[in-house]
Amino acid sequence: MSTGHANSPKDMLARLETMVLMGMDMPLMAIRSQIFSAIDIIVHLGRLSDKSRKVLEISQLSALVDNKITLEPLFSYSLNTGLLEPTNTSLIRTHKLSLSGLEGDFNGL
Repeated sequence: MSTGHANSPKDMLARLETMVLMGMDMPLMAIRSQIFSAIDIIVHLGRLSDKSRKVLEISQLSALVDNKITLEPLFSYSLNTGLLEPTNTSLIRTHKLSLSGLEGDFNGL
């Protein structure tokens, strides 16, 4: 687990790519491949107009297609209800959870 500062999960991926490029000269495809293999989900926290901080989105890195990482929201904050609501998308990458001893159906996540 780590912390990064960005305006959205997509923006966090761009910032990670930029940080790697600042440190070394690597092909972008290699950087994206490493990011995709290392990160399963991104939790996005943000500040609302009332100055409170909330979890606004939980997204999974679902695929690496055409040299681009695809994000899928698992949960999204609703301003109408004030709740973090599921998006009916199933958690895809559960291998690391299984290795940690967590077994079962993660589709309710």
